[in-house]
Formats: sequence, C-alpha cells, structure tokens
Amino acid sequence: MTTTPVPLELTNDLRASLDADIEELSVGVQAWADLPLADRAALLRRTQDSVGTHAERWAEAAVAAKQTPDNLAGEEYLSGPYVTLANLDSIARNLALLAEGKSPAAGLKTGTAPGGRTTVRVLPGNAKEWLLLNGFTADVWLEPGVSTKDLVADAGLGARETGRNNGVGVVLGAGNISSIGPLDVLYELVAHNRTSILKLNPTFASLLPILNDAFAPLVDAGLMRVVNGAAEVGSYLTGHPKISHIHITGSGITHDAIVWGTGPEADARRTAGTPLLEKEITSELGGVSPIIVVPGDWSKSDLAFQAENVVTQRLHNSGHNCIAGQALILSEDWAQRDAFLAEIRTLMESLPAREPWYPGSERKLTAARESYPTAEDHSGRLLVEVSDETSQDLLTTEYFAPVLGHVSLPGSGAEFLRAAVEFADKRLDGSLGASLIVSPGDRRKMGADFDNAIADLHYGTIGINAWSAFGFLSHGVPWGAYPGNTVAHVGSGIGVVHNSHLLSGTERTVINGPFRPFPRSWTRGELAMTPKPPWFVTAKTGSQTAQRLTQFGSKPGWRRVPGIVLSALRG
Repeated sequence: MTTTPVPLELTNDLRASLDADIEELSVGVQAWADLPLADRAALLRRTQDSVGTHAERWAEAAVAAKQTPDNLAGEEYLSGPYVTLANLDSIARNLALLAEGKSPAAGLKTGTAPGGRTTVRVLPGNAKEWLLLNGFTADVWLEPGVSTKDLVADAGLGARETGRNNGVGVVLGAGNISSIGPLDVLYELVAHNRTSILKLNPTFASLLPILNDAFAPLVDAGLMRVVNGAAEVGSYLTGHPKISHIHITGSGITHDAIVWGTGPEADARRTAGTPLLEKEITSELGGVSPIIVVPGDWSKSDLAFQAENVVTQRLHNSGHNCIAGQALILSEDWAQRDAFLAEIRTLMESLPAREPWYPGSERKLTAARESYPTAEDHSGRLLVEVSDETSQDLLTTEYFAPVLGHVSLPGSGAEFLRAAVEFADKRLDGSLGASLIVSPGDRRKMGADFDNAIADLHYGTIGINAWSAFGFLSHGVPWGAYPGNTVAHVGSGIGVVHNSHLLSGTERTVINGPFRPFPRSWTRGELAMTPKPPWFVTAKTGSQTAQRLTQFGSKPGWRRVPGIVLSALRG
C-alpha cells in the first residue's frame, strides 16, 4: 500500500491550482490516446515552430539565470532550444513513419558488437547531419540477444499503442540545463502515452512564461503543464493520488530522499523494502564520469587539442553537469603524461574567470579543498591528483563544480585500457557516461582487444574521442544510465529519455569522433586551422555557431548549412 508523504505547507490557492492542472492533464491524456499518429506528428511540428519562434528568448533567459559570459552564450543555445528542436524534428518524422505503417528503425544501418549484440547507427541520419557533425557517429548497442528483426518490429514503443492512456506524471526538472525538463515531458508523452506536469527547478523560475509560450501547442492541448515552486510543491506533486509516475533528474541523494525519506527512518524503510512512494519512478542522475586517455605518440597539436577536449568536459557550464568529466585516467608509463597535464594546467589557468553559479557549488569546492589540501588552484578551478596515499573522495563524490582529478595506472596499449576500464567500472560512482581518447593508430593496433574493452565499459553513453555529453545533444541517442539499477540502488538512474527513434531493448550508445579536426598543413603535419566543436570552452565562434545551429533546428534546410560550417571553421 502506498504511503503518501506529508506535504510541506502549501497555500490553498496553490493547492487548488495544482489540482486543476492535474485534472486538465487527466483529460488531455485521453485526448492524446485517441489522437491518430499523423495528427500527433503534426502537433509536434507546430510545437517545433513555436519553440523556434521563442528560441532566442529561451536562450537569453538561461544566460541571465546562470550569468553565463557572453562568449559562452552558445552553451545555452545548444543545450536549451537547439537540442529540443532537434528532438521535436526527429520524433515528428518517426511518428509520421509509424502513421504510414513503417518502423522508425527500418533503413537504419545495423552491425554487431561483442557479446552477441546488435548495433544500430542513429547519427548521422542524413546528408545534412553527415556534413554538420564532421566525422561524429553514434551507434546504439542493443541488449544481448535483441536481433535486427526485433529492433525493427519493436521500434515505436508507446506510439504503437494508440488508444492507451498511462495517466499523469510529474517531471522534477533539473536546475543546470534548461532543456532537460521539457525533453523529459516530451519523451513521457510520445514513448509512454503519459501527460506531465513539469516542476521547474528554482534556478529556472524565470523560464516559466517562456516555456509556456514555446510549448503552447502542447499546453493548449492539455498535454503539458509547467509550474514553479520549491520543495513543498515537489512534495505535494509526488504524493498526489492522481500522479501515477515520477521522473527525476538530479542527484542520487535527491532521489533517495523522495523514495525513502531522510534520517534513521529512511534506513529502516530501505532495509524493509517499504518506500514512501510505491509509484513507478524513472530517473537520470549523475556520477563521477571518467576520461580514459590511451597513451600514444602524439604531436604537440594533438596534446593541445585533446587538452581542450578534457578541460571542456570539466568546465563546460562552469562544471555544473551531471555528465562532466571528473576522473582523468592516465598511464604512469606514458612518456607524454607530464606534457599533457601541463597543457591542461595552462588552459585551466588561462581561460577567462567564471564564477560557479549553481547553488551549493562553493560548499562542494570547500569539501574538495579539505579532502585534497595539496590541490592545485588554477583561477578557482581545482586540479587534484588522486593516489593510494590521498583521499578517495573524488572517485565517489560528484562535485558538480570545477574540480578535475587525475589518477595514473601502469601499462600501455590494451593492457592499460583493460586496467582503466576495470578501474572506471569498479572504483567510480555511477554509470551515466564515460569518455575515452585514443589515436586511430593505437586503436588499430589493439584490434579486437579495443572492442572488447568498450563492451566491458558499463556506461550508458561512451564517447570515443568525443565527450559523452554529445549523446545528450543528439536526438537519436537513448540517454540514461547503464541498465540494471533499482530504486534501492539507483546509481545514475533508471530508464532512458530522448531516444527519438523510439528504440526498444537499448543498452548503451557508443559515439565516435575525430581524434583531431581537419585539415592539416602539408609542411610539418601540424594543424593549419582548428575547427573546434562549438561546445568547446575554447571555441572562438562557439556562440555564433550555436545560434546558427538553433536556427537550423527550427527550419532544417540546406540554405542554413554553409553558414554553420563556415562559422565552425573559424572556431
């Protein structure tokens, strides 16, 4: 029997307003269930147009909420309206395919991976994406035993069950990335036939009117509600008898407080297996993400570029990302280890100052300094060496702040990679995403050993020569922790979101990116021009490129492509 937690104090007017929202969503969910697939696709197209209309307002409001520096405003375009537009476009296309009796997975390139796994390439999906993604690919690995036939037959998820009504859910929005909550609502609607009330994190309270305008087609149809409020609103919604499902983005601590409560009583409930809430709960939580660097013989340009890659993974959004790289795993036998760390130090010191803005980040930084009194402070950004003689806190504590640790293991080649994978799997907290850097030549030398090591790396998204966060920005990628977590041991969460092809039986996604960008000069083999991904914290034209990508997401036509490419090349 469900035990409803005692709600914190709400005013009568606020309680009545929330009750009315849930009643309206209860009506809307049946209307969605009765809506033909072609009409669902058309509704999402109207929503795409509306989000495009309000994209600049959305990004500017996120910039103001976080006090993002002007030169990094592109972060808010990419991780806000752009990724939302890309998902809406892809899901609308796939619903239209289902309406025609076709599978969203039909025609996707398939392959195989170790352990009897089928893979399916979700990016690039067309010629425009091939050009804009500049050498990036994303392959979804299905769970062992799921065949190509199963893939095609099962793709569509809840969209294959027209007429089904799965009630009303609550989405507890994250406070670091502005698109997380809206995208979770979208996935609940399309994949699970469930309407949702989105409670914004107080960080994004100013986005309330903008999101209502941007998602007006869904709001007007009674399929989505957006509300502000602190803990008392979240408590009321999660305990509401007409809320059937809860989706959480945040930390494992937040998840456990909702499911089990706090204090000694929470421990007793967990031991007895009697949660406060027995409703279905899905989640996307953080952890300590590794960046594994396979040693090689790199040029000076390689060292510089990959240092920018590593620093971006930690300092993007001032370090306030659940997928931020936190544990850099190096080989103690790598001749260039010290040179690589020197490049990282230089970058951390030389980048313009940026204050941590997320609530509680100063407390996290203080905790890191206390655990590591010899930590290097580079303009307020900490670089920490972790060894057997130091605290191990960095390996198990998601700092959610500009703290980068590095640990060194013996070996080279496949031997080192196996040790690094085992370290990441067993010693680091969570399983949301992992990144790996390796030169093409070193990867070829390892052959099947490399592929087997990737199979043993148990993370929901793995980026090879790419930040795993690229998967968050990619509409076709199922985003979530490696499967197997439970509410009692939640790790980095339960279930996936995004997944615009509506694939079933997914296990992880493996992203491949270029080891270094093109083109080269023919004189000394060094880079003559360095087009950086627009999410790099060092990208000079990142904001301009991100704004152009957002415009493309609104109206993805060929005429917008050249401007995006030229802007990126100047980065």
